[in-house]
Amino acid sequence: MTSNHPLAPRIEGLFNICVTPFDDRGELDRAAFELNLERAIGHGYDGILIGGTYGEFAAQTTRERAELFTAAMAVVDGRLPVLLCAASGDAREACELTELAGRLGGLPMLTPPYACEITFEHTEAYFAELAARSATGVMIYNAPGVGATLSPAEIERLAAIDGVVALKQGELSPTSVDRLLHRLQPRLKIIAASDLSMVSTLSAGVDGVSSTNSCALPELIKAIFDATRVGRLDQARALHQAWFPLRELCRRFGQPQTTKAMMRLRGWRVGGVRAPLRDLDAAQLAELSAVFADFRRQPLIEPLLVD
Repeated sequence: MTSNHPLAPRIEGLFNICVTPFDDRGELDRAAFELNLERAIGHGYDGILIGGTYGEFAAQTTRERAELFTAAMAVVDGRLPVLLCAASGDAREACELTELAGRLGGLPMLTPPYACEITFEHTEAYFAELAARSATGVMIYNAPGVGATLSPAEIERLAAIDGVVALKQGELSPTSVDRLLHRLQPRLKIIAASDLSMVSTLSAGVDGVSSTNSCALPELIKAIFDATRVGRLDQARALHQAWFPLRELCRRFGQPQTTKAMMRLRGWRVGGVRAPLRDLDAAQLAELSAVFADFRRQPLIEPLLVD
């Protein structure tokens, strides 16, 4: 049985995790934000994710996050479903952003509250309260490294709450994915939270994938997704293997700073990251530039990426 929330059936396919562009003063660059959103839409992405972990939500005020939500929904204008990250360590902020996301027509994403010695019963009550406040339901955002990591058993309990309609799953071990797909589909839409393992999770049967690197490599990520979805696995694997050297740097240098640096290498306006993150230093940028140039020269990639 699927959810009766009107947005839930649209939560599938390939979602662009939009990085947050900042200008020279460190403020939201609205013009660059619009260009980046339109680029993803123009490449045929199925949805947009705003203000997530790699959107640097933790370095923004509640006002800035609300501004980002409103700006994104105005640009997208109903063309695609939009996931709006309302996660916070402050339940009051999460409540405000969840209500706003629902009013705007987006789907709020919520991590477990990250508070000292919180129990799962507290987390369960938190999701129940916030799900009741959203007109569109809520998405569980299971993000290892951001507060508690939910076990499959805990996710199953949260999925039983009225108004919980989707899951963005960051813990992608085969055992966890297998259990969640078997126990929760089709009642809950399940989006794999990483493009680093896109071929395997799509092959397993997730409803979709979210991708930060699609901000810098929209053509490549879309090509891998499309090839996997229609069963051209040899092509999907070849394309996936082609960008392994870049994936290694993303893991070494961190995100979203590496994706933002790749976007700048392509001449796209995005600015840097906010503290406590740091932009790539000169040595890291030189290494990335060399690897990126080699990547683009590959016969499989050269005709695909056109600035």
